[in-house]
Formats: sequence, structure tokens, C-alpha cells
Amino acid sequence: MEKRRIIVARGDGIGPEIMQATLDILQAANAPLEYEEIEIGERLYQSGVLTGIPAEAWNLLQGNAVLLKAPITTPQGGGYKSINVTLRKALGLFANVRPSKAYVPYVPSHYPNIDMVMIRENEEDLYAGIEHQQTREVTQTLKLISRPGSESIIRYAFEYARAYGRKKVTCMTKDNIMKITDGLFHAVFDEVRAEYPEIESDHMIVDIGAARVAARPDTLDVVVTTNLYGDILSDVAAQVAGSVGLAGSANVGHKAAMFEAIHGSAPRMAGKDIANPSGLLQGGVMMLVHLGLAEAAEKVHNAWLRTLEDGVHTHDIYREGLSTKEVGTRGFAEAVIARLGQLPQQLKPVHFNASGIQIKLSPAPAVRKDLVGVDVFLDWSEAARDPNVLGQRLEPCGEGGLPLKMVSNRGIKVYPHGQPGIFLSDHWRARFGGDGAVSREAVLGLLERVNAAGLEIIKTENLYTFDGKAGYSADLGE
Repeated sequence: MEKRRIIVARGDGIGPEIMQATLDILQAANAPLEYEEIEIGERLYQSGVLTGIPAEAWNLLQGNAVLLKAPITTPQGGGYKSINVTLRKALGLFANVRPSKAYVPYVPSHYPNIDMVMIRENEEDLYAGIEHQQTREVTQTLKLISRPGSESIIRYAFEYARAYGRKKVTCMTKDNIMKITDGLFHAVFDEVRAEYPEIESDHMIVDIGAARVAARPDTLDVVVTTNLYGDILSDVAAQVAGSVGLAGSANVGHKAAMFEAIHGSAPRMAGKDIANPSGLLQGGVMMLVHLGLAEAAEKVHNAWLRTLEDGVHTHDIYREGLSTKEVGTRGFAEAVIARLGQLPQQLKPVHFNASGIQIKLSPAPAVRKDLVGVDVFLDWSEAARDPNVLGQRLEPCGEGGLPLKMVSNRGIKVYPHGQPGIFLSDHWRARFGGDGAVSREAVLGLLERVNAAGLEIIKTENLYTFDGKAGYSADLGE
């Protein structure tokens, strides 16, 4: 079989030790890989490279790169950038994959049957980081959900389920409230799941889903969700599983992928031959499955499970009466190597699909888009903050087919005939629109009249329909 090229970063702290252990196991399993090493991390930071990634490393990482990365130490302060964040953004790694699995009785867990995988969108949502302070009292952040971004992560979740022999994919959103953004994610999920009839699928509102992750995680299989929800739920899942030190993680894009352990670099343990290499080894198994090297992945993972069963444990999971032998990093790797080709007897053996994971997006659908109005956001803090006063100043501005429809404050309609007695901030939204399509020139003319009325415009948002369906939300009371 032709060897697959991967890039190796040995990392900082315990990184070099657990990486050597992982590579020794992969090589002993005859995984058809060839390795090219790069140096990234603490030494580069200290030499003045604020990203921790030198130019020669970037040259290797561009293109169809697969990176196996040991933990990195990011210096505190000084404007240093997280290598993980930098790589995710620069390489377009849209999917973060975090398995949570219990290995009872060898590792204690309140949920002995948990075997859940959290697949989190990695690039957009609120984590796009687009924020503004608009008035003295009000800030905003923009939640960006795209169709291609949603389809990429959702397809990845189903492809992952297929490659790993998983039975069910659950989508979690809050589309009962955020009907447009989370609604798009849910709609794309419904479209994609129809292409995978052999895999069961369902949808949960994320607050109910979070309760399920915390209280009944063993009822979930593969969970796919947006960036913020996934970030929170991944940590909850890792906590309830009780085996963070044994977990691998993946960040995957259309052209590149990065595999690692979930845990950090633990510099105080460095050089003592006591670190458990299991987390990075699990990252290596995920890498093999990603590359379609299912046979090698099964051999390594099953040997690792057999090692746990045989009680050969590193210090972090060693327990009197259950463990049979305490070993260091090198000793654990040797124990796994000695069991290559063996299957676990108590824990369930793994089986992977040799097809690997391939993501192909659907062509963008043709949609008719019509401009039908505009929301004008204002900073207005006159002493009385009387919505009727503001509304009466705005009414004359609505000429040329763009009459004033309503004024809202913090998402609640306050003019005309608004909700009385509510708290009013200095941040207002005036919605203008007619009964059909309007021109951009009409919108520009409206803005000129609002400005001439002495009102401070802080933002505008055009209102569109897509195939006749409103692409904007209604306010409470509208």
C-alpha cells in the first residue's frame, strides 16, 4: 500500500515523550505512513514568532496536510496567539471532533456506557468574533451561520458516523428562538440526513440536549451542533465521561486536518517518563480512520483496549486491586505494541470503515432575492426616552415607498401602540418598508432624511425576501 504522508509536531512539556510513544506504536502496527517533522511551539514563541509557527512550517502545512500534533505550551501575555486557533483559521479546519467514552472499570465514570462524539462547527457562529459597542448602553455580537458552513459540518458528522460504524446523529440548535440562523442549520440537517437513510437521526433544542448530555449521555451517539453550543457541550461531555486524559481530538477541513490529545503540555511532568500517551494515541487512531487506514486503526485501538484490560496502567489511572502493573510512558507503549493483533475481552472491540471521510458540498440553490425594506438602528437618549416622540420624528422620513412600520427597543415593539412600562435603553430600531420590492436608491434617500432629522444612525440592515420568504425576524408585538 502506498504510504500516506503526515506532518509531526512533537510539541512542548510532555509532548516529545508521548509523541515518541505514539509513533513507536504506529510504526509497530505497520501503519503505511511516512513522517515529516516541524517545530512549532514554545521555543518559537520565545524567539519572537508570535504565532509559534515559523515560515518553514507553514510551507509544509499548506495544501493537503495531515498534522499529528503533541500539546503546545503557549506563553502567558505578550500578545502570543494560540497555535490551535491560528491553525483552525488559516487551514479552514471547520470541524472539531471530541469523543467522550467511558472505560469502566479501568477508569472510573458515573456513566459506564457513555460513548458519545461531539462534532462542533469550528469557524463561524458567534465565534466569528464580530462585535461592536453601538451606544453607551448597548453592545452587539453577530451570529453568522452560512449554508456551506452548516452543510460542511453536518455532512462530516454523517460521514464520521458511517466511517466509525455509528448508529445515530443528533442535531442540536435553538431554532425555536433563533429561527433564521439556527433555523438554517436545522434545515440543512434535514436535507443532508435524507441522503443517509441507514443512519438514524433526530433534532433536539439545545437546552434539552444539554440536559441530556449532563444527565443521560449514554443515550447519545454522534452530536452535531454550532460553534458556541459545541464548545460548551464538549466540556460537559468530557467532565461526565471522566476520561479526559485518554481522549483524542481532531480538527478537520476540506483540505487539511489536525489530530491531537485533548489535554495540555503538563510541563511539570516533562522528562519524567510518567505521562500517559493514550490521548495522543487516540488522536493518531482518528487520523488513521480519516486517511482510510481502517485496518491499522483497528489494530492499534484494540491493542490499546487490551492493554487497559490487562491492567497495565500509567500512574494517572493506576488503582490498587484493579491494575496489575504500573508503567511509565515508554513501558505503556511497549505494552500496547506487545498486544498488537489481540482483541479486548471485556471492552467492545472496534471496527472502522475503510472508506475514510470525504466531504462534497451540494451546488448552491438558485434563489430570488428582493429588497423590501430597511432596519435603521439609532443611538437616541433624550431624557424622557419617549417612543412616541421618536416615532413622530421618524414618520416624515418614510417617503418614497418606505413608510415607518414600527420602532422597537431591545427586540420589543414600542411604537406605534407599544408595550408600556418596559425598560428602554438608548438603542432603537426603526423598521421601514412597503408592500413589495424597493430600490437601493429609495433606501439611501430614507437614510439621508433620517440624518437630516438630527438622528444618529449607528447601523442599518437591509430587509430581504428569498423566494418570497422573509429573511428577517419580527419583533415581539410586531
